[in-house]
Amino acid sequence: MSWGMGTAEKQSVGRVRVKRAERRQVEWRPWALDQLLASDHRARSVWTYVDSLDLSPLYAEIRAVEGQAGRDAVDPKILMALWMLATIEGISSARQLDRLCERDLAYMWICGGVGVNYHLLSDFRKDHGEFLDQLLTDTIATLIHQGVVTLELVAQDGMRVRASAGASSFRREPTLQECHEQAREQVQRLRDESDDETQHDASNKRRDAARLRAAQDRQKRVEQALEELAKLQQHKAEQQTGSGAQARCSMTDPEARKMKMPDGGYRPAYNVQFGTDGGARVIVSVDVTNSGSDRGQMAPLHDDIVTRYGHIPQHYAVDGGFATKEDITTVEQRGSQILAPIHGEARMRSKGQDPYARQRRDTDEAFAFRQRMAQPDAKEKYKQRSSIAEFPNAECRNRGLQQFRVRGLQKVKAVALWYALAFNFLRMTHLGCLPQPG
Repeated sequence: MSWGMGTAEKQSVGRVRVKRAERRQVEWRPWALDQLLASDHRARSVWTYVDSLDLSPLYAEIRAVEGQAGRDAVDPKILMALWMLATIEGISSARQLDRLCERDLAYMWICGGVGVNYHLLSDFRKDHGEFLDQLLTDTIATLIHQGVVTLELVAQDGMRVRASAGASSFRREPTLQECHEQAREQVQRLRDESDDETQHDASNKRRDAARLRAAQDRQKRVEQALEELAKLQQHKAEQQTGSGAQARCSMTDPEARKMKMPDGGYRPAYNVQFGTDGGARVIVSVDVTNSGSDRGQMAPLHDDIVTRYGHIPQHYAVDGGFATKEDITTVEQRGSQILAPIHGEARMRSKGQDPYARQRRDTDEAFAFRQRMAQPDAKEKYKQRSSIAEFPNAECRNRGLQQFRVRGLQKVKAVALWYALAFNFLRMTHLGCLPQPG
């Protein structure tokens, strides 16, 4: 079989004419990045939003100042805009974002010729949790002042997000003690080798220093795992249910815990809690815990909302997993009316009992809650909970919040705050609350 054109055919049609690629020709193209990016591109809105923020705490951390030696720092405004756009577009990897800054027009436009690298991007995302938390507070406070957010109805929901650790990384105390001793010996051996100038030439110093840092990091993680294991053992002693299983802790991410996931399996994860305003559908509070249950999570987040904004929500909607008697009593005493299913309602009805009647261990607040949920208007209002609380969860999941790439509660919460800010940005865009690109 011949894949080419025959001689007679070549002679009959002549030599074809095509436009061929020319990559060696030197050209001067009078284009600016600003001309190449569409005027209505989302990157422009992100930049306008970031430009309106008070980033003075980030600038205060920069040590490079005029009149002194040192390399200029990358503008925090650039890094902030890069991660905002990346989070919106479902990009959670610093290395992937680094590559996009070299070949994607929108990210190149944000950089404006300023070079970044994945290490800088990764550090910026995880090291500014306090600033991001304050930014969330300032944003919602502004929306409250504008009348967009009322906090009349707040709904809370949690979702379990996979941790950056494997199930096989969990160890019991004897194994952790053995690993700690091995890590300590390895660090000491590497230090002795680095001090012996006769054993290494200058070309190997960088390699030896990297090996020592890796060994020290492993030792630190094992020590942290032992500390977390002690907390777990104390908790198991306080909540003993007859199980003889020993507590185990991860050597990869000591603060992660095995949790039951939506598919029914158990994997290392964190429990991300969002509090969402019922009117504007924006996230007003974020918390991350390593508890696999939602029990006991309502009162802390409610207290955080009241402390942040000085407003007590009139109604506070949660699902049945949050509604413990202790939290119901605490939140009701603060002045909020809880909307939630009655625990064991179906079981009580099957036994001919009234689920709305006062129970033996009910506090006055718990009884008032039961009486409220017997009213049709309260039941109707509670139906809004799923559309309020589960909306941000689904949006964040769709934008890549499936697994954390960082380790530790502090860093994990910083990433969760990025998703909350990105979600609120999209909501504010929809509500028309943002300044338009110039």
